[in-house]
Amino acid sequence: MSWIRGFARFWYDFLVGDSMALAIGGIVVLILGYGLVEVGAGLEAQLILPLAAVATIAASLPELRR
Repeated sequence: MSWIRGFARFWYDFLVGDSMALAIGGIVVLILGYGLVEVGAGLEAQLILPLAAVATIAASLPELRR
């Protein structure tokens, strides 16, 4: 049973690492991109996704300074 706990801890540390905001923001950006592509917003996706990624990084900066 301890190997399951170790496996879960590895994946949590690997995905979340130092910043929960980056982990959640990355997932949100991926879902946003998928949604934009599914509705056929190709050019809009190319403009919105980099801005969303930069906003995610900017939102995580105060958390990383601690």
